[in-house]
Amino acid sequence: MDTDNTDQDEPVRRGITRKNLLKAALVAAPLPLLIGGVPALARAQRDQGHTLEPTPFCHDGDEPTIDQTEGPYFKPNSPERSVLTGPGTLLTVSGYVFGRQCQPLANVLLDFWQADTNGNYDNVGYTFRGHQYTNAQGAYKLTTIVPGLYPGRTRHLHMKVQAPNRGILTTQTYFPGEPRNNTDTIFDPRLLMTVRTVGNAKEASFDFVLNINGVPPTTTPPTSQPPTDPPGGTWRAGTNYAAGATASYGSQNYRCLQGHTAQPGWEPPNVPALWQRI
Repeated sequence: MDTDNTDQDEPVRRGITRKNLLKAALVAAPLPLLIGGVPALARAQRDQGHTLEPTPFCHDGDEPTIDQTEGPYFKPNSPERSVLTGPGTLLTVSGYVFGRQCQPLANVLLDFWQADTNGNYDNVGYTFRGHQYTNAQGAYKLTTIVPGLYPGRTRHLHMKVQAPNRGILTTQTYFPGEPRNNTDTIFDPRLLMTVRTVGNAKEASFDFVLNINGVPPTTTPPTSQPPTDPPGGTWRAGTNYAAGATASYGSQNYRCLQGHTAQPGWEPPNVPALWQRI
């Protein structure tokens, strides 16, 4: 999942700097807001009959300097899990992944990573790193902690979001009411989560909108199974692949990067997040 030059990025070209992106967000047309100044969830806008705007692309792509030991570093091969454990204030984040016509998208890969309560990232292991898939209703749920602060950044979560056979959205989500939101050059108000306090914990909601057009099917999808033996390959839909397993597809061999159950649309050439060519 390290290729960000995809169709998902179209609304935000690589030539746009992070500061210009922030300025553009602040001077854009007013966003639909909930009480407290937080952008409305995508699901709340479906009745307005408008096409949804894709979730903004946001990526701290700067190469680290020699003495930089902390920071938002993405690591491939995160374990498949929806619960990230560790000391800190419990945070549950839930929501949906939609296309632009507000249709829920199933089997979308979401890869999360974040700082611990002290603002540090685990760059050796996989603490506070993990990926999951949306269910048949397009829903996801992440159980983690409120991330800590570190110099130069406000409080945030990182994620990569990829629908089957589609481009990768690399983005971040933020917490409303954080003092550093006003000084963080990467912060984008369109990426604010709705957050509430429940006892000693926090609950947050955020809906991702991928740059995918189309409407939900009006009839039940066919139940026929795809070919179990792709031409010239051993990859099979429905097979459980563990990390490190190998399979061929077409005339190429691939190594599995993250354990998963194969399904149509996740053929090795189409999902670099799951398969590496060898």
